[in-house]
Amino acid sequence: MNTIRTLSMDAVQKANSGHPGTPMALAPLAYVLYTRVMEHNPKNDKWADRDRFVLSCGHASMLLYSMLYLTGYGLTLDDLKNFRQLGSPTAGHPEYGHAAGIETTTGPLGQGISTAVGMALAERMLAERYNREGHEIVDHYTYVIASDGDLQEGIASEASSLAGHLGLGRLISFWDDNHISIEGDTAISFTEDVAARYEAYGWHVQNLGEDIGLDRIEEALANARDVTDKPSLIVVRTHIAPGSPNKQDTHEAHGAPLGEEEIKLTKQAYNWPSEEPFFVPEEALNHFRECETKGEELESAWKERFEAYRAAHPELAEQFERQLARKLPENWDAEVPTKGPDAGMIATRKASQDIIQWAAAQVPEMIGGSADLAPSTLTLIKDADSVQAGSYGGRNLHFGIREHGMGAIVNGLTLSGFRAYGAGFFIFSDYMKASLRLAAIMRIPSTFVFTHDSIGVGEDGPTHQPIEQLAALRATPNINVVRPAGYNETALAWRFALSATETPTALALSRQGVPVWDPAGVPRDAIERGAYVLRDSEGEPDLILMASGTEVHIAHDALKILDGEGVKVRLVSMPCLDRFEVQDQAYRDSVLPPSVTARVAVEAASPLGWHRWVGDRGAVVAMTTFGASAPAGALYKHFGFTGENVADVARGVLAK
Repeated sequence: MNTIRTLSMDAVQKANSGHPGTPMALAPLAYVLYTRVMEHNPKNDKWADRDRFVLSCGHASMLLYSMLYLTGYGLTLDDLKNFRQLGSPTAGHPEYGHAAGIETTTGPLGQGISTAVGMALAERMLAERYNREGHEIVDHYTYVIASDGDLQEGIASEASSLAGHLGLGRLISFWDDNHISIEGDTAISFTEDVAARYEAYGWHVQNLGEDIGLDRIEEALANARDVTDKPSLIVVRTHIAPGSPNKQDTHEAHGAPLGEEEIKLTKQAYNWPSEEPFFVPEEALNHFRECETKGEELESAWKERFEAYRAAHPELAEQFERQLARKLPENWDAEVPTKGPDAGMIATRKASQDIIQWAAAQVPEMIGGSADLAPSTLTLIKDADSVQAGSYGGRNLHFGIREHGMGAIVNGLTLSGFRAYGAGFFIFSDYMKASLRLAAIMRIPSTFVFTHDSIGVGEDGPTHQPIEQLAALRATPNINVVRPAGYNETALAWRFALSATETPTALALSRQGVPVWDPAGVPRDAIERGAYVLRDSEGEPDLILMASGTEVHIAHDALKILDGEGVKVRLVSMPCLDRFEVQDQAYRDSVLPPSVTARVAVEAASPLGWHRWVGDRGAVVAMTTFGASAPAGALYKHFGFTGENVADVARGVLAK
C-alpha cells in the first residue's frame, strides 16, 4: 500500500499540481479491490465479463494510475512521472480511452457513481438477454469509490435513488468519508446522515468506521455481494494524507502537493526510502503483477464457458459479440422509412415515434427512456416491456424526473454496449449538460432526444421554451445537434445517430406539426452533410434562405412570396450545422455559393452561430429575447417567424 501512496505523492509533487491526500487514504481500498476481489485481466481491459471499477472522485486519479501501472495495464513509470503533462495518458482526471483500464471519464463530481449505475444496469440487462440455463456468460460487478463531494452532488442522488428502485445488487460503492473539503471540514456545509439517506434509497449499507484493515474491507465486499437485490454502500472513515506529520486531516493535503520536505517526513514515517522519487520495490511490483496471471486464467476460463455457450446458442453468441463490439446488424438501414407530402403536417417528435419503432426492430440493442415524459416525447418502444427491479429484459427505461442522472446512466449503458437514448424536453437539457459534455469528451455514441424544441411549445411559456440551448450545444465540441425539418429528415437523423461510433447525437424535435417534404428531394446523406439544397431557382439565385427544423417551411413560405416577385431564391435546409462545418470547402460552396451574398437564416432560437453562414450582408431572423405564453401560432407571428416577415427581411438584404 505504501507503494501506491508514495507513487501518488511523488507524481503530484513532480507535476506541482494535483491531489495527493485522497489517493494516499484510499490505497487500502484499491489494493483489496485490484488484488483480492475484482475479476479483471490487465492484459485485456476489454474482456466482456470483467468487473468494472469507477473512481468517481476523479481528482484522486493517481490512485487509479498507480494501480494500472502496478497491476500491469500498460502504463509505465514514465507515464506516472509525466502526470498532468501534455500528451500524457495520465491526465489530471481519468480520461476514457487515454489508458487501458479507465472505464469512464470522471472528475466532475457525481458523474462517476451515476455512470456506474448505468454500467450496473447494463450488466443486469445483458444477463437477462443472453444468459441461459447452465450458461452464465454475463456475471460481473461494478465497483465505485465515491467521495464526500460525489455524494453531495444532486446527480448522485438522482442516480442512486433509481439504482435502489431497480435493485441493482451488482453495484457496490465505497463512500470515502474523510471530512475534508477544499474550504475545510465538510461539516461547514454537510451534516446529513448519508448512510440513512442511502438506506432510504433502498441500498444495503455497512459502516466500517475507521476499521479499514485489508481483511475487514474484503469481508465487507463479500457481505455486499451476498445482498443480491440491493446496491451496496460501504462507509469508510478515512484520514486524508495518512502518515503525513503536518498535513494529515488537513484541507491543504487535498488539492496541492505536500512539498518536498513533507514528503520526506512522510516517507520516513512509512520507513520508506526518501532519496529516490518513484521508488517501487521489486517484490512489491512482482506481487502486484500476479494480477496478470490471475486475470489471464479468469478470462481463459470464461472463454471456455463462452465457447460452450456458442455451441448451445450460436445466434445469441453472435449477437452478444456484435453488440459489445458496437457493430450494427448488417444492412439494418437498407430501407429507411419515408412519407410523401400528402401525409400532411406531422410533428418531428411524432415522426421520431414512428422511426423509433422501425429502428428498434432493426437494432435489438437499442433501448431508451424518458425523464417521466414519454407520453410527450413519444419515445416508448411499442410492444416492449419496461425495465424494473428483478425484470431487466425490457427495452423501455423510466428515469423519473431525473434528467441529470438520466444522462449519466445513458452514458453508462452506452459504454456497456447498448445503443441507449434518453429523452426529455429540450429546455431541460440544461439540467443534464455535464453528462452531455462527458459523452462528447469520451467520444461515445449516446443519443439524447429533446422534444418541444422552440417557442412552438406555446402556452407553457418562457420557462419551457428553449432559446439558447441550440447555440450552447452546437458550441460543444464533438456532439452533433440535429434539428430535422420534417418526417424524412427525422428518419435520417435517427439513422445518423445509430450509425455514429464516436460522437453523441442530440435530436431537437418539434411539438407542433410541420410539412412532409418530398423524399426525393431529401438526400440520404442529408444529415451527414449537415445541409443541402431543398428548393432551387433556375440559374444562380439572387438570394439564399436557410433554416433548420420547423422554420424550414416558414422560409419556404417566404420563398413563394419572393418567387412571385421575380426573385430567384434558393432554400437550404440545415439540419446539422456541426456536420456542415466539417464538410470540405467545395461542398459548402456548392450549397452556399460565395458569389451569392444576399442570405437570410431563420431559426426560432438564439442567432448565435448563424452569422458565419449569412455573412456581413445577410440577416438572421431569430430570438433575441425569451418567449412568452400563448398559442404557438400567435407566438410565431408575434416574434416574426412568418413567411411575410422573412420575405420583408430578405427584401432589406437584397436592397443593400
